[in-house]
Amino acid sequence: MEFEAIIGLEVHAQLLTDTKIFCGCSSKFGAAPNSHTCPVCLGMPGVLPVLNKKVVEYAVKMALATNCTINPTCEFARKNYFYPDLPKGYQISQYVYPLAEHGYVELEVNGGKKKIGITRIHMEEDAGKLLHDEHNPVSYVDLNRTGVPLIEIVSEPDIRSAEEAANYLKSLHEVLVYLEICDGNMEEGSFRCDANVSIRPKGQKEFGTRAELKNMNSFRNVQRALEYEIKRQQYIVENGGTVVQETRLWDDAQGATHSMRGKEEAHDYRYFPDPDLVPVIVDTAWIDRIRADMPELPQDKRERFIRYYQIPAYDAGVLTADKALAQYYEEVVAICAQPKQAANWLMGEVMKFLNEDRRTIRECPIIAASLAEMINLIEAGTISGKMAKDIVEEMYRSGKGPKEVIAEKGMVQITDRDTLIHTASVTVDEHPQQAADYRAGKEKLFGFFVGQIMKKTQGKANPQLVNEILKEILDKKND
Repeated sequence: MEFEAIIGLEVHAQLLTDTKIFCGCSSKFGAAPNSHTCPVCLGMPGVLPVLNKKVVEYAVKMALATNCTINPTCEFARKNYFYPDLPKGYQISQYVYPLAEHGYVELEVNGGKKKIGITRIHMEEDAGKLLHDEHNPVSYVDLNRTGVPLIEIVSEPDIRSAEEAANYLKSLHEVLVYLEICDGNMEEGSFRCDANVSIRPKGQKEFGTRAELKNMNSFRNVQRALEYEIKRQQYIVENGGTVVQETRLWDDAQGATHSMRGKEEAHDYRYFPDPDLVPVIVDTAWIDRIRADMPELPQDKRERFIRYYQIPAYDAGVLTADKALAQYYEEVVAICAQPKQAANWLMGEVMKFLNEDRRTIRECPIIAASLAEMINLIEAGTISGKMAKDIVEEMYRSGKGPKEVIAEKGMVQITDRDTLIHTASVTVDEHPQQAADYRAGKEKLFGFFVGQIMKKTQGKANPQLVNEILKEILDKKND
C-alpha cells in the first residue's frame, strides 16, 4: 500500500521589539536568569497587562507578506495549562478571533508553483524556560522569556513531504528576517517549529491520526524528524497497529522521536476571552501605513536580480536567501558593474572561506568595495583570474584591499607585449624538439609551451596575450 504524508506546521517567531508584549521588561536574550522580570510578566495579583503597539505592527507586516486577510478586530484569550515555566497558569494568546487568517506562501515544487495555505497568524506571549541539571535530579526555572512577544503562524495541512516542510519553513524564515521583525535564530529559540504529521493511503480523503513533533532546532532536524516519523507511522499501520495521537520529542543524537505526552485538543486549554485586555482595532489607515513601510520581499528581490542583473535563477536564489548577502552583492555590483563576475566571486571564493570559518557575510573581512575593486582590476588586465584567487584569499585573511596585497606580493600581471615576445621566443628556442613536433601536428604541445612561459613569469603573464604571441611564433615556419 502506498501512503502519503499530511503535514502542518506551527511556527513561533519571536519579535524584535525592545520590550515584552504586555510590560516594559527587556526582551533581549542572554541576560542573567530572572533578571528581566516584573510583577506583570510574573503574573502577580492585581497587575494589568498593556499591549505593546509595535507587536501589532510587526504581526501585520507578516500578515501582509503572507497574503493574509487582516481582521479589523481581534481579541486576546487565556490559554490554560499548568507547566512550571508558566507563572500565571495560563498563556495570553489568540484563538477564536486572531489578527489574520487565510493566507498562503508560494513554493517551488518539482519545477512548478505550489501554495501552502496559512490558517492564521496570531499574537501571543512566550513562556519561561526550564533548565535541567545534568548532574543532579533538579530543574531550574528562568522566567526572562516569559512575556516575550511571539507570532504563531499556523499552516494548513497542505504539505506532503519532509523536504517540502523544510522549504516552507525556510521561506517563512526568509520573509521574517527580510521584514526585520525576527532574527530567525533557531538555536536561541527565536524561531521554532512544531509539526503535526499523519499518513493516509493514497487516494483517501480522510486524515489519519496525527502526532505532534517538538524540539526541532534546525531546518535539517525538521526534515529528519518528519522523515523518521512518517516511516514510523507507516511501519505501525503496515503491521496492523494503530497510530496514537500524542506529542513526541525529536532526539537529534538518536535520530528518532520519542513519546512525550498525549496530544491536547483546543478544548483542553479552556480558551476564554482575557478580561484584562480590550479588543484590538486594526483599521485600514493603520494597515496602509504599515504596508507603505514594507521592504522588498525575497521573491520580489529574486525576480528583480534575474531581470535587472541578467544572472541565472540559481545565482539569484543563492544571493537573496540572506538579506545581508543580497545587500553586499548589490554594493559590489554598484561599483564594478559586472553582475555575473560579482556573483561568481561572492558565491565561490568568498562564501567558501566564510563557510570554512562558519561566518556570515556580516562578518566578512572583505568589504564590498574591495571585492569590487579586485573585479575591476581583473577586467582591466592588471591581474589574472588565477592571480585573483590568491589575492582574494589574502584579502580575506588580512582584511587588506586588493591593491595593497598586489603591491606587497608583487603580483601585477605582465601585459607588456615586447617582454612577452622575448620570453616566448626564448622558451621556444630552448625546446626545439617540442617546437618541431608541434609544427608537425602535435598541437597538444601548445599547452606545454604556455606552462613553461607561466613558470618563467611566476604566473604573472597575461594568459590571453601569451596564447596570442606563442601561436604567432610557433606557426612560423623555419627558414
